[in-house]
Amino acid sequence: MDKRFEVTLQNDIKTNVWFTTDNNEMNEKILSLSPSYVIVTDENSLKYSPDKERTVVLKSGEENKNWESLEKILSFALNHSMARDGVFVAIGGGVVCDMTALASALFMRGARLVLCPTTLLSMVDASLGGKAAIDFMNTKNTVGAFYPAEDVILSFPVLSTLSDKEFMCGMGEVVKHAFLSEDDALYKFLFSNRDKILERDEYALDKMVELSLRVKKSYIERDPMEKKGIRSALNFGHTFGHALESITDYSISHGEAVVWGMKKALTSGLWQGITPPEFYLWCIDLISQFPFLDEYTVQKKDYERFIEATKKDKKKSGGVTKFVFLKGLGEPVLSPLSDDQVAAMIV
Repeated sequence: MDKRFEVTLQNDIKTNVWFTTDNNEMNEKILSLSPSYVIVTDENSLKYSPDKERTVVLKSGEENKNWESLEKILSFALNHSMARDGVFVAIGGGVVCDMTALASALFMRGARLVLCPTTLLSMVDASLGGKAAIDFMNTKNTVGAFYPAEDVILSFPVLSTLSDKEFMCGMGEVVKHAFLSEDDALYKFLFSNRDKILERDEYALDKMVELSLRVKKSYIERDPMEKKGIRSALNFGHTFGHALESITDYSISHGEAVVWGMKKALTSGLWQGITPPEFYLWCIDLISQFPFLDEYTVQKKDYERFIEATKKDKKKSGGVTKFVFLKGLGEPVLSPLSDDQVAAMIV
């Protein structure tokens, strides 16, 4: 197992990021962590658990990212005599990783945490940064904490089992990182390795995920608790995207919604004079290289719900929601939009 890098967060807490092409290596690492552990997974990823007796299985899907699932994890840990120095191990997608992290933060005021993401989306998004959360009142990730994992284990064979839709869901976040990067290495890699990526070539995926995570690392290390406005840039496309997820009751995948949201943010930035036309076309060109399902029209009857959903966004400051725009590669700008401007974007 290859340790690629570490991420330093608040109070010098570090997350070690491990890469492997062997699921058995991942399992050996899990079982060596501690005599006291609980594995959390869902119906889709149960097959990857190395110890079914100490595994709590959640229902799959965003709709299950709630108090009930959180209570199930905590109850299982108590019933299996989990110690305070024990380890919560998440094996699954972003929903499993986020909820396990929150359970770990709450259990006896803080237990150890290891994440083993099994989807591309969770590898490049939920694995780093310490965001632990559940959804509340039909709003994504409104109840949570910052609680980084001590280890993130990425095993690439799991990506070969994903559906095309699930794989492309993760690609939305990868493309976002290409736009937020301070250099064009990821952008160029995606262009030159498009076919290999879509074929799930392990070498291409290994390199792509590392480049993507290094972009995220650069933002979260500069703003671990999202208090300086730097880390908020990682929400590019998310204010529009989360609102779309909300009004469709999460029938649209997160990645598809984010790509849709990025296109809306790019168009809005262009109209406002924030995003230069040549950069707008540069971004749209990369999006068009991949088969994203990102063509959605919000019905007029849903405009008010959509606008209200944007107002629940976590980037709200002083009662004002700030959207993320780009004025160039790795140059995010946070700025508000009026209700009329939002409505004009979602027609």
